Amino acid sequence: MKTVRHCAVLVFFVAVCTALTFADDPGRHPAYLHALTDLRHARAHLGQLAATDHMDREEQHAIDEIDKAIWEIKNAAIDDGKDLNDHPPVDAHMDRRGRFHRALELLDKAHNDIAREEDDPSVRGLRDRAIHHIDEAHRIVDHLIVQNNW
Repeated sequence: MKTVRHCAVLVFFVAVCTALTFADDPGRHPAYLHALTDLRHARAHLGQLAATDHMDREEQHAIDEIDKAIWEIKNAAIDDGKDLNDHPPVDAHMDRRGRFHRALELLDKAHNDIAREEDDPSVRGLRDRAIHHIDEAHRIVDHLIVQNNW
């Protein structure tokens, strides 16, 4: 009887340890989760305007492309349920030039995160469209930086 009880306790302990080990596992596509965070953060950098700033059509187009990339990634991998405004805080002291350069860095990171080979053929198209939207947002932000001599 004691042996059965000891075995039951041991099995329970192993089960609890296993559950705790995989509780924070981000799933099959952790790179997609990283890309979503980077895209939300890039979006925040582009969308944060000072009182004297205005958003032109190109900036709004870049934000729209980021939103489309986020949508594609969520459909390709997982929906982590986070709001578009759920991102690391944007440095309030960073000027517009700095925010645009930071957005480019984050777009590059997101691109690199999801550009890896996809083993699920059913989501390759979604992933490819997300990459296209990220690259388009990058192109627009890069153009704005060049245009403003930043």
